[in-house]
Amino acid sequence: MPLVKEAMIWALELLIVLGIAFVFVYYIGQCTRVIGGSMAPTLEDGDRILINRFVYLVTNPKHNDVVAFLPNGNEKSHYYVKRVVGVPGDTVMIKEGALYVNGELYEEAIDVSSMDYAGLAEEEITLGKNEYFVLGDNRNNSEDSRYANIGLIKKEHIVGKGWFEISPLSKFGFMK
Repeated sequence: MPLVKEAMIWALELLIVLGIAFVFVYYIGQCTRVIGGSMAPTLEDGDRILINRFVYLVTNPKHNDVVAFLPNGNEKSHYYVKRVVGVPGDTVMIKEGALYVNGELYEEAIDVSSMDYAGLAEEEITLGKNEYFVLGDNRNNSEDSRYANIGLIKKEHIVGKGWFEISPLSKFGFMK
């Protein structure tokens, strides 16, 4: 009988560890690969990052968050990784290569170049409920919310927040 009790305790502990590992991998540590150079120099083509899927279940994306999303909810597409520059209720406009949010020059979290193409943001855009405007850090080489095939990102299409870079090893650590 003591042997059966010991085996049951061991099995229960194993189930608990497997449950915790599943939650961590599915919600906090989902890995994705960055495709293309649109987030350079922050993230380069082929970099691997961890996506926190849990954080946006309890909060909303904020300005300067790096997010992974499915364009137009297309389940067959790869994840796009971009930076949030506009949140619900904001007005966004690109004028003379500069980004304006709510009528003021946007304070960038990173050093970016002037944009050659304003696209949809050539005219002021007001973001509706659960809509986000995203741009790549490499503004002149990024397919993002300025383009009609991407457009405004709905919250339900955002997979999660990029929070940790795992490769290459030279960049291993928390994302900025």
